[in-house]
Amino acid sequence: MPSHRHQRILKLQGKLGLAPDNFRNHSSLVVANTPNAATSLVAALPGGRVPKQPLQTEEPPYLGVNMHKFFAPLIFSLALLGLPASLSAWEATIERDIWGVPHIKGATDADAAYGLGYAMAEDTWKVIEAMIPYYRGNAGSFFGPDAAKHDYVVHWLGLSDDLELRYESDLKPETREYVEAYAAGINRYAEEHPEAVSLDVLPVTGKDVIAGHMLRHPLFYGFQSTVTELLGETRARPIATAGSVTLNEQPIGSNAIAVGPKRSNDGSTMLVINSHQPLTGPVAWYEAHLQSETGLNVMGGLFPGAPAIGVGFTPEIAWGATVNKPDLVDVFVLDVDPEDENRYRLDGQWLELEQKPVKIKVLIWGFIPWSVTETVYRSVHGPVLKTSHGTYAVRYAGMGELKQVEQWRAMNRARSFEAWQDAMALNHIQSFNFVFAGEAGNIHFIHNAQMPKRAPGWDWSQYLPGDRSDLIWKSYYDTRMMPQVTNPDSGFLLSTNQSPFAITEAGSNPDPSSVAPNGGWQTRMTNRAVRGLSLFAQHNTVSEQQLLDIKHDHVYDENYRGMDFLRQVIALQLTDPQMLEAQRAIREWDRATDKGNQNAPLGVCILAAEWLSESGGTAIPDPQATLKDCAQQVVEMTGRLRPTWGEVNRHGRGDTHYAMA
Repeated sequence: MPSHRHQRILKLQGKLGLAPDNFRNHSSLVVANTPNAATSLVAALPGGRVPKQPLQTEEPPYLGVNMHKFFAPLIFSLALLGLPASLSAWEATIERDIWGVPHIKGATDADAAYGLGYAMAEDTWKVIEAMIPYYRGNAGSFFGPDAAKHDYVVHWLGLSDDLELRYESDLKPETREYVEAYAAGINRYAEEHPEAVSLDVLPVTGKDVIAGHMLRHPLFYGFQSTVTELLGETRARPIATAGSVTLNEQPIGSNAIAVGPKRSNDGSTMLVINSHQPLTGPVAWYEAHLQSETGLNVMGGLFPGAPAIGVGFTPEIAWGATVNKPDLVDVFVLDVDPEDENRYRLDGQWLELEQKPVKIKVLIWGFIPWSVTETVYRSVHGPVLKTSHGTYAVRYAGMGELKQVEQWRAMNRARSFEAWQDAMALNHIQSFNFVFAGEAGNIHFIHNAQMPKRAPGWDWSQYLPGDRSDLIWKSYYDTRMMPQVTNPDSGFLLSTNQSPFAITEAGSNPDPSSVAPNGGWQTRMTNRAVRGLSLFAQHNTVSEQQLLDIKHDHVYDENYRGMDFLRQVIALQLTDPQMLEAQRAIREWDRATDKGNQNAPLGVCILAAEWLSESGGTAIPDPQATLKDCAQQVVEMTGRLRPTWGEVNRHGRGDTHYAMA
C-alpha cells in the first residue's frame, strides 16, 4: 500500500439520525452527532489542504450512458425512499496521499464505509447528487421529460418494490449497516457543505446505494439493447420453436492480463488491471484505500455511489474485471386474450396482468411542475411491454437481485485465492469477466454470469412463447459451470472482451464442453485479443517491462478480422483524386496508432465502420462508401486527409487535452 502521503487527517463521527424535514431547506442541515463528534483537522501543508485532482467534478451525464434515450416512449415516477433505522455511530480517519487518493481507516468495516462515503462525496458530490433521483425513479421532477422516461424504466423493472419488500430480509444485518454507514458519510458531507447542495435529495439512504447496483449493472451486459429492439416498429425476431444457439454479442472495452510464475522471467506473479471507463460521470473510476481493524485492507477503483472496491488489490491478492455479454435476457411473447388485452394465456389458463398506476412528476421548461399517470404491467415472467406488434414480457439476470454489495464486500475482504473463490461462488454479480492473481502464484480467469437454467431444446436467441410455464427459468447455474481456468499450462491469461474460450494459448483455454448450455457465449475476437495472444507467443517468458509493452501496444494485428475489410478498401478501382489519395493512405498504413502516424486517422475510421456493423449484427458496409465517408470526416475535422493520429485522438477534460497513442 502507498506510504508517501501528506498528513491531512479527518476524524469523522456521526450516526444516521437524520430528520427528513431538515433536508427540505438547504440553509439549515442538521446531523445528530454523538458527543465529542466535532470534526478535527490536522495538516502538514499550509492552509491545511492537500491539492487533489478534481475527479468527477463536472456535471455528469445522466445515468447509464444517457439510458433515457433507449426508452423514448416510456414514462413514470417514485416517492423518496425511507430512512434506514440504524442509529449506530461510526468513526473513520481519512488521509490523502500526494495524488489526493483517500486512505480510509476505521475500527470496523462500517466505519471505513462511513469515511468512504464522506471522502467520495467530497470529490464527486455533483455526480452522486445527480444520480440519486435516477435510482429513486423521480428524476423527471428534477431534470425534465427526458429524465422522466428513465423514471418509467425504474418502476417498470420494479426496483422500488423489491427494495421495500426485501431490503430487510435479503441483506445480512452487517451488509445493511455497511451501506447505511456509507450513506451516512455522504450525508455528513452534505450537512457540512450546504452550499454544495442544489437538489432536494437528502438524506441518501442504504436503499439508494443498493438501487444503484440494481439499475447500473444490467447496462453493462446490454439489457437496454433488448428493450430498444422491442420498441422498434416491427417484431425484431421470430418466436423460437426448437434448437440451441450461440449469440454473437460484444462488449466495448477493457483489459485484464495475468502472468503466473510459469511464464514470468523471475518466477513472480503479475496482474495488469486496465478497465476502460469514461473520465467523468456515474461510471468513471474513483480510487480509494479501505482499512479496518477487522481485516479489511483493499485498494482500487469503484464508481461514485458504490461502497465497495470493484477492481483492485489487497496485500495478498488482486483482481481485474472486463465487460462480457453472455445471453442474460429473454423475451416472451404473450398470448393475449383478444377480448381483454390485460389477460394472457399460461398453460391453458387465462391470467391477469399485474397493473400498477404510477404518477410521473416532470419539470416542464425547467421550472413548471407537471404530472401524468401511467400504468406499468407485469406477468409471472417479469415486466411487460405493450407494443403495436405484440405484448412482451422480459426476464433478465439480476431481476430482483439485492445482494451485489455482499459479494463485492466478500471479494474485498478475501486474503487468499480460496477465500476469493468462495466470494465468487456467492453468484450475486450478473456478469463481468474476472482475472485473478495472488502472491501464492495462482492466476485464474472466469467468465462470470448469473446464467439462467433454461429449458433445453429451444433457440433462446429468439423470442420465446409466453404460454408455457416450463420456459420460465427460476434459478441460475453454479459458478463452477461458467467458462474458467486456473493456473493454465501457458502461464498467462489475457481477457480483452473476446470469446471466453480463447483467452490464452491453445490447450490451456476453458473447455466449451464443461460449461452451462444455452449461455450465448461470445464467439468474437477483438483486435486486442488477437494482438495480445500474438505478442505473448513471441516470448517464452515475460518480464515486467515486456508485460507493460504488451499492454501498451498500439498496432492492429494482421490476423485481426477487420483486416479483410481494409483489404477490400485497398482493392477498390477509383478515379476521384481525393479518394485515390485516401486509398493510398490506407495502403501505406503500417496498422499502428502512434501519435505521429498520419495514416492512422483514415485507417482507424475504416476499421471502426466494420467493427460497428459486425458488433451490431448488421451488414458489413460498402467499402467505397465507407472510404468516402471517412475521408470527409477527417478533412472536416482537421482540414486535410493525413493529419497525425494525435490530432484526432485526444484525452482530457475541460480545456486540457493531450494527444494519445
